[in-house]
Amino acid sequence: MPAVPIDWLTQPVRRFIKIEAAAGLLLLFFTVLTLIVANSPFGDFFKDIWKISFGLTINGYSFERTLHDWINDALMTLFFFLIALELKREIVLGDFSQPRLAMLSISAATGGMIVPALIYLFFQHGELGQHGWGTVMATDTAFVIGGLALLERRIPRTLRVFMLSLAVVDDIGAIMVVAIGYGKQLSFSYIGLSLIGFVVIRLMALAGIRNLGLFFGVGIIIWLFVDASGIHATATGVILGLMTPTTKWVSEERLRKIIDCVVMPPSKEYLSDNIHNRQLLKTAEAAAREALSPVERLEIMLHPWVSFVIMPLFALANAGIDLVNMKFSSSISLAVFLGFFIGKPLGISLFSWLAVRLKIASLPNDLNWSLVFSASILAGIGFTMAIFIANMAFTTELIASAKLGILLASLASGILGISLLFFLTRKNNTLNHNEVRN
Repeated sequence: MPAVPIDWLTQPVRRFIKIEAAAGLLLLFFTVLTLIVANSPFGDFFKDIWKISFGLTINGYSFERTLHDWINDALMTLFFFLIALELKREIVLGDFSQPRLAMLSISAATGGMIVPALIYLFFQHGELGQHGWGTVMATDTAFVIGGLALLERRIPRTLRVFMLSLAVVDDIGAIMVVAIGYGKQLSFSYIGLSLIGFVVIRLMALAGIRNLGLFFGVGIIIWLFVDASGIHATATGVILGLMTPTTKWVSEERLRKIIDCVVMPPSKEYLSDNIHNRQLLKTAEAAAREALSPVERLEIMLHPWVSFVIMPLFALANAGIDLVNMKFSSSISLAVFLGFFIGKPLGISLFSWLAVRLKIASLPNDLNWSLVFSASILAGIGFTMAIFIANMAFTTELIASAKLGILLASLASGILGISLLFFLTRKNNTLNHNEVRN
């Protein structure tokens, strides 16, 4: 494309967005920034910002939320929608299409949810924080993948795929826990309306409707119904993501034929006909767009917004802890910390090993159990999803204790996991440098 002056600004931004670690680094920056502001003289003002309430009133029905709740309920629906899209793509087009490799990640994710929850309940059974067991079940995808990206070529690609798949399944499991374990009293009439909405979405896809705006419009209506039903509204994103088609409307062969018509028009008269020429270009534009499946198109469209807007906003709204004046329960902080720091690597490694021994899963040739265990320590970074669940699971008096445990566990898991992987992959780094020299 022709160069324009704005390129000097946009090109570095594009390069930054393409770096896998960028989202994790940005999330870390906003987390630290939030902690600093929350413990500064502006802390009270900062907290009050997220309590600002706004919404709509239609025919007597008031739909109003605080800014904090709009971010956690509405914007996070897009986060879970993207997670579900990634899972759908992996199941149909990626490594999940190989059953034994898929079962490795599914088994690991299952262990990474069950064992931390059991450890947490061991320390909190019968205590005030008992209901918060779901907090320690989820892994923060952005931080984990960002941490692995820092190691670049040191680690095998299959380890990245394994951890990404594990984190995606983990997040899907966590939102199901939210929908079932932390929902409100159910309204079956709104559940029925939600199901009708999902059927409408399916019929629209079968009818060949390709306009994403229409799908998003119906999706918003479904979100309202699910929210009113008592099920946590973010479950809408998971269901719609898994319903998104993975088939292309325009095949590669048809796309090439259309592009050939643009490059080599049938005749000079046709080329000089502006109306036909514009129509041909519009057809080529539509064909190029529809040569990607809806899952791939939506992932490409949403990924930058989720990684660089929604997740930093979530950190700003949720990571603020008044470390100076807070009253915390050390038992809750300890239970959360141990659930993540001990439970995650123990559950992931144990269930993965059992799945391989029972021959329901296979370990890729370039992976070993030392790498799997070291990477599983990174899964103890539960920041985003953990805080998301903690906001629903704990009372106002206990939430600060839970957040402190989450932050400490995330910090310890990140440092130890990356350090161990760095140590274990020294030989890989030496080999890579030798290959570059040769």
